[in-house]
Amino acid sequence: MRVLYFHQHFTTPEGSTGTRSFEVSKRLLAAGHQVTMICGAGALAKTGLSGPFKKGRREGMVDGIRVIEFELPYSNHDDFLRRSWTFVRFAVRSVILAMRRDYDVVFATSTPLTAALPGIAARWLRGKPFVFEVRDLWPELPRAMGVIRNPLVLWAMSVLEYVAYHSAAACIALSPGIAEGIIRRGISERLVSIIPNGCDLDLFKPDITEAVPEIPGVDPKAFVAAFAGAHGIANGLGAVLNAASVLRSRGRRDIAFVFIGDGKEKPGLVERARSENLENCFFAGPMPKKALARFLSRRANLGLMILSNIPAFYYGTSPNKFFDYLASGLPVLVNYPGWIAEMVSSAGIGAAVPVNDPTAFADAIEEMADSGGALMEKKIRARQLAEREFVREMLARQCVSVLEGVCLEEASQARSQQVSEQGHAAEPSN
Repeated sequence: MRVLYFHQHFTTPEGSTGTRSFEVSKRLLAAGHQVTMICGAGALAKTGLSGPFKKGRREGMVDGIRVIEFELPYSNHDDFLRRSWTFVRFAVRSVILAMRRDYDVVFATSTPLTAALPGIAARWLRGKPFVFEVRDLWPELPRAMGVIRNPLVLWAMSVLEYVAYHSAAACIALSPGIAEGIIRRGISERLVSIIPNGCDLDLFKPDITEAVPEIPGVDPKAFVAAFAGAHGIANGLGAVLNAASVLRSRGRRDIAFVFIGDGKEKPGLVERARSENLENCFFAGPMPKKALARFLSRRANLGLMILSNIPAFYYGTSPNKFFDYLASGLPVLVNYPGWIAEMVSSAGIGAAVPVNDPTAFADAIEEMADSGGALMEKKIRARQLAEREFVREMLARQCVSVLEGVCLEEASQARSQQVSEQGHAAEPSN
């Protein structure tokens, strides 16, 4: 099976963002398939290619994956128009490749939603099967966040979403809410598989022995509550600063908040922490996955799952950072309701606090910081949950099975059609 894989934000573990597509590609290779990955040049990504771009692209083999990288820089600091233009340019160039390359199936993963366009083109213009992996519900999320208000743009995105789902032979949803959103658009439940993000158990593990990255100013004995991820509007990280303010007023100088990552909102967060003298807040840049694994596994005491209070997030996201925390054996504090909060509570691996309640947020952290043996039990249960339900290799195999099933179904239908045509040709004419 030859897979043409489209992921604009693809990265290897050398980068500082999610590696799901890399792991799925490796599993496809292990199953004997071929993978060509089409991607852009994300600020936090490392595609594994290092040569110069020629005519806006570069190409090469990375761990057995043929990678085609377009010279289309992307950053969370870009404004909406610039990001949109980058998405459109990537989609156009991807469609051209989908029309010219030899392959058996297209696998496209969002975001952005425009990543589906080469799959749609392959399905309707070349008769190739298309599998769509949906990481966020668009336009539901940007509409709920207020990021996009133009009714014409929202309508166009809704149409694209509908066409993408109905062009796909199968859809992979990363959370229960995403699956429900796909089904609401008229897709049969049997065509939708829920395959959440997974845990890199060999990378994030409690017994890592390499040197731990140091965050300047953090007391070596401090209880560290870490947030590792994008610092954007959706993340609502002001809630952490609110809790930090409460703990500072209580004199809890032994509790430190560490923010790892980057994003459009980061400068404002840093300035607010400075102006309010929140000396318990520390900011670090993005870390490569390997360095992040060492910090979370060896230095952090608690992982923070923070999002803005938007109902569409409750069941419609599958954040990479949550699974990194589990793999690292970290208890988790989540500040919004939904499937992640329900899992944290039911598995006994941390705390779910009410939205917009800095006192409850601070109370939960203070309780865990003072809990001693109870905190260690949460750590053990977090790692056990990762090993039991979210092994990356197991989930990647499920993705491979979906792709293989689609190709087998396509081949079966082609054989049936051929037999039918042969039968009609053999019928005597009157």
